[in-house]
Amino acid sequence: MSTAPRLAAAKRDWGHDETGCTVLHIDMDAFYASLEVARHPELKGKPVIIGTGARSVVSAASYEARRYGVNSAMASARARQLCPNGVFLPVDMRYYREQSHRIFTEVFERVTDRIEKVSVDEGYMDVSAALTQWHSPSAIGAWIRGEVARRFHVTCSVGVAGNKLVAKMASTNAKPDGMLVIPLARHAEFVQMMPLRGIPGIGPALEKRLNGWGINSVADLAATDETALARACGSATLAHGLWLAARGVDDRPVTPYTPEKSVGAERTFSEDTRSMRKVHDLLRWACDDVARTLRGKGFMARTLTVKLRFADLSYQTRACTLEKPFDTASAMLPEAMRLLRAMLGMTGTADGTRGTVGTSYDETLPKLVRLAGVSASGLTEADKTVVQPSLDDLLDEHAHEGAGGTKPARMSQAEQALDAVRRKFGSKAASLGL
Repeated sequence: MSTAPRLAAAKRDWGHDETGCTVLHIDMDAFYASLEVARHPELKGKPVIIGTGARSVVSAASYEARRYGVNSAMASARARQLCPNGVFLPVDMRYYREQSHRIFTEVFERVTDRIEKVSVDEGYMDVSAALTQWHSPSAIGAWIRGEVARRFHVTCSVGVAGNKLVAKMASTNAKPDGMLVIPLARHAEFVQMMPLRGIPGIGPALEKRLNGWGINSVADLAATDETALARACGSATLAHGLWLAARGVDDRPVTPYTPEKSVGAERTFSEDTRSMRKVHDLLRWACDDVARTLRGKGFMARTLTVKLRFADLSYQTRACTLEKPFDTASAMLPEAMRLLRAMLGMTGTADGTRGTVGTSYDETLPKLVRLAGVSASGLTEADKTVVQPSLDDLLDEHAHEGAGGTKPARMSQAEQALDAVRRKFGSKAASLGL
């Protein structure tokens, strides 16, 4: 569900010269909610909200629900206040992914194999090679919209342009169930009529920072000298990217295969908590889940990130890159707890029953925590990743000669054995004790 700002004035005829407009961005309209209506036709016309439970957040909302002010990432409890007559349904990711796969393979791939899937509900297409058969990009966009609606009973919006940036902004402003073609000669004009948040990547923090420098729109951005923009952003690289974006320039190619970038796991507590024990146990579960996924997909990771969401729905993350690539929870959990303590400004060690890395289970966290989780990034293929033992590892191996290698190697073997038990007897048959 896109929350990017839309401009009513942008939804108009920009001209019919499609020369060079070979990039399409296709974005499903209220995808999760639309799929639920598709399989439950009796819900048509009703405010459908995906996300149940007092502690959950809204994953998607139908356009009928949005009229009440319901948006994604909003607390479900708040959504119930705004839309008491809404139909609240649980998230069914297996079904959404299955339908997404069908749409991409049964519809999009009939046009071209130059497809970059961004998420379950959006993707880019490079249709330059398909034009000999289809003649015009807009004809392809119209056919895709028709096929998705006819076969899956959901609608999608399409942006047609000369690059990914403008195509995505066009599909956003074509919503719902529309298509915008932006000719090459009008890319800059189209982009510069937008608010700052209309450019993908400009979030609330960057918008506020730019506002402080008197930059309140994309037109202002385009009129700002790149050197001054670098001072405003605090980064010359970011400033250059924004300077190009404000002119409708984007040289990123459509990449048919995007390697997996990260693996994560998180959960929301049944009640906000200040308990170190509860947060520790949740992070232990998350590390175990992420490590199992890494091993199952044949990946190792280098960077670990801990995420916390607080009672006021604000969130914070902190990351670190480990000395050695990892795919075990035993390597992740101690670092996750260090990140947690650093994030919350907790120093020293309290007395009491201690958990990981000197953490006391009796400690009280300084803020109420609503959700916690971890993710692993910097992924590499495990069979191509060299892990160099440290001096401590070699000393440990010598001290435990005959025990099966270094301590990390023994922990990896133990966790792989757990994987085998779970595959045979179910995911809850055994749990990791750290």
